[in-house]
Amino acid sequence: QAASVPVVFDEHHLSEVQNTASEEKLDQVVDSMKESKVALIGKIHTPMEYKGELASYDMRLRRKLDLFANVVHVKSLPGYKTRHNNLDLVIIREQTEGEYSSLEHESQRIAKFAFDFATKKGRSKVTAVHKANIIRAGCGLRWEKLRHQKLLYPKIKFATMIIDNCCMQLVQNPYQFDVLVMPNLYGNIIDNLAAGLVGGAGVVPGESYSAEYAVFEM
Repeated sequence: QAASVPVVFDEHHLSEVQNTASEEKLDQVVDSMKESKVALIGKIHTPMEYKGELASYDMRLRRKLDLFANVVHVKSLPGYKTRHNNLDLVIIREQTEGEYSSLEHESQRIAKFAFDFATKKGRSKVTAVHKANIIRAGCGLRWEKLRHQKLLYPKIKFATMIIDNCCMQLVQNPYQFDVLVMPNLYGNIIDNLAAGLVGGAGVVPGESYSAEYAVFEM
């Protein structure tokens, strides 16, 4: 509206705190998103305690739309100086499975998404963040899928890094990274760490994608 773009907004209010959330309301939001194929969404506050279903409305929204890929673009802001300036990296995390939903499969999909994204955006390197040295079943499978996917993208460099070391390297030398891809829980931690490098979570945009829909997060 501020940019005078000829777009009609279908507004919905969904909050677990203000008692505006229900299954009926969630279905209305999902139906609207399916019709428009694109959405702009604010934060859906998630309570620390649950009296009903364990999954929050935010998680259920992702599942209903199959928003499997979350993309966070970490880029330095002009005029805002931090310890590391001129940063430009992307964090991709799988957000419908992994630790948050107790599922370990579909690693192929996020692997392909990461390399497709790097190719389309002119990025040169994909780093897989994992804990395969300890969690060999889940993280080992994801690492293998990414390694095999890399063979289809010979122009994209591929590296792997254990989550512990990745946290340290982001603080010490974030310039070595271009696109990072990781499972759900690691991504939730890493994208907040990386956001702190450029000013905080409030200045880092997020995007979620399925095969059909795109959701942009404020």
